[in-house]
Amino acid sequence: MQTPPTPPQPKSINLKNPAKRIVVGIQFLFVAFGATVLVPLLIDVDPSVALFTAGVGTLIFHVITKGKVPVFLGSSFAFIAPIIAATKLYGYAGTLSGLIAVGIVYGVVSAIIKLWGLKFIGKIFPSVVIGPVIMIIGLSLATVGVDMAKTNWPIALSVLITAIAIVTYAKGIIKLIPIFIGIIVGYVISVIAGLVDFSSVHEAAWFVFPQFTTPVFSWGAIIYMIPVAIAPIIEHIGDMYAISGVAGKDFVKKPGLHRTILGDGVATSFAGFLGGPPNTTYSEVTGAIALTKITDPRILRIAAVTAIVFSMVGKISAVLKTIPQAVIGGIMLLLFGMIASIGIKTLIDAKTDFSETRNQVIVSIILTIGIGGAHVGYGNFSLAGIGLASVVGVLLNLILPGKPSVKE
Repeated sequence: MQTPPTPPQPKSINLKNPAKRIVVGIQFLFVAFGATVLVPLLIDVDPSVALFTAGVGTLIFHVITKGKVPVFLGSSFAFIAPIIAATKLYGYAGTLSGLIAVGIVYGVVSAIIKLWGLKFIGKIFPSVVIGPVIMIIGLSLATVGVDMAKTNWPIALSVLITAIAIVTYAKGIIKLIPIFIGIIVGYVISVIAGLVDFSSVHEAAWFVFPQFTTPVFSWGAIIYMIPVAIAPIIEHIGDMYAISGVAGKDFVKKPGLHRTILGDGVATSFAGFLGGPPNTTYSEVTGAIALTKITDPRILRIAAVTAIVFSMVGKISAVLKTIPQAVIGGIMLLLFGMIASIGIKTLIDAKTDFSETRNQVIVSIILTIGIGGAHVGYGNFSLAGIGLASVVGVLLNLILPGKPSVKE
């Protein structure tokens, strides 16, 4: 049986200066901010609630994982369509009980992994499955980055070029915040071009309190939402291998995949109790970590605390919401590609033998289904994109004759 390889130790940066850690931590929130706020807007929820539950959820995750994994949890895109559909049937308060149940499912999966061990995970998710799954995590999001960037290509490209130039040529603290600087440059250009409307900033109160929603128990919503957990759980596993590859530490073994999934689940249930969207490990943050080489989990906890603060300071939240989509899109063009490259690196590090037809079939089918957006459903059950591609990849790995082959 082939198990995922122990990731090599890449060069990482350790920030000892507290002021630098704070600046870099805020930068990581900027990376996650657009998607974290976009999800609640799409499901008609107060964005401040999403920021609050994402921040607290991230801290919960770090407590459960013993503060060892550099992860930020933000609003999950996988639940947008199911939440909208369930809300029409059971109301949003009823749907929240389904989201809480999803977190409990995470806990059950965590217990299974704890009991059966990593050999079981290695058999189900060898590198020939994990590598392409990580690739489609980035590639399937590429259209999101392009759609945001094309709202104003000149601004998006200015952000992208700035970030690339800084990470390539800059030195000192500037080199550590290419995303932050890129966003500032894009934002200033947008202001000069008259593309930023500050009316919402003037109208916003200095201090606000998130508008939480109390969940209402609904068996219908619970049954409706539970199958949706399959896709984000599989995506979580891919993300853990991705961040392990970036940080050069096997987080799947220590603190353990059972802990990371449990942390994700508890954070999701917590969000459900307060009316926030489900949380998930953010791939764009993993891309930012790969870009900056900053793997200190404390930085992500600073981002989490910043999210909580921003959720209660109306003026700051209002300013952040004025950032044009093209600015965020310019950064996403780089970060989502970084995720895909991590998947390629996973296959290379595992010495996957592509002269073997078996490996070619598994990788090609995962990529085709994941990037192509294939979808299957029956009744309330639905599986698409990354989740469907992952399930198909796992089944092919178990069904096709032979074992995952590597080059000696």
